[in-house]
Amino acid sequence: MNSKVANRFFPDSGTLIPRFRQAGEVTLDLFHRDGRVDDHWLAFHPREFEVLWRLAEEAGRRVTKRQLLIDVWRIDHEPETNSVAVHVARIRSKLEPLGLAGILATHPDGGYYINAPESGIDLAFVDSS
Repeated sequence: MNSKVANRFFPDSGTLIPRFRQAGEVTLDLFHRDGRVDDHWLAFHPREFEVLWRLAEEAGRRVTKRQLLIDVWRIDHEPETNSVAVHVARIRSKLEPLGLAGILATHPDGGYYINAPESGIDLAFVDSS
């Protein structure tokens, strides 16, 4: 892990990591490593949770596949699998019964972003490139 990534994930001792993050109507709970809508838990697998947690960290901003591979999978190369797309599809399938699959959007330039007005984002992406 390079120091830039390490500094973001392991901040100075005076900074606390939040227990909760919002991804639209989904509340992500770091303690339980799961998401819920109202009192309905979504049963995310660990990597599904990590992908959504990472995207919610910068809701509305594009996170590239490469950034997700580095931050979530902790690898700095392109694997020969479509693992990121598979995890995104699994997350969407868990959100679909609640009508929320659209909060996890695919960016036209590649990557993904949280597209949800409840998180303070105006249904349009903010490009961070």
